[in-house]
Amino acid sequence: MEKEKSIEALQFFVTNLNAQSFQHKLQAKIFGSLGFKKLEKKYLEHAEEEQGFVNQFIDRLLDLGGELKQQAVAAQKLYQDPIEFLKADYQVSVDGIELLRKCMDGIKDDLTTFDMMKEYLKDEEEDMYWSEEQLGLIECIGAKPWLVKAAL
Repeated sequence: MEKEKSIEALQFFVTNLNAQSFQHKLQAKIFGSLGFKKLEKKYLEHAEEEQGFVNQFIDRLLDLGGELKQQAVAAQKLYQDPIEFLKADYQVSVDGIELLRKCMDGIKDDLTTFDMMKEYLKDEEEDMYWSEEQLGLIECIGAKPWLVKAAL
């Protein structure tokens, strides 16, 4: 097992997933302030779930003897329009899943980290499918009915 590959991968995901989690929390608050309470609840829960993975990745990184780093990431856009956010978040999921799969190829000899990443991949795929389903609903029933559904 090449420990350094696992440590590097874990640090990458700690940094980026932490930023993504914070974006989801901020988006949830924006949506709640706009009256979209279902979306607020959905994205607050999503942010908490992501923090759970961040904590697991931090613990594993430290178990491997890695040095945890606080790294900056580029600012992420926040949206007032839930549908525009949904489209952007869907694309982040698609791109992130592809990156995660590539990363997993490099750490497959570290079964513990690989299994953790596999669980995270499963969660990300479920999130992507949810977003895909919502975008399909919007296309089918229209934006206004979907927004009403997201508010109640």
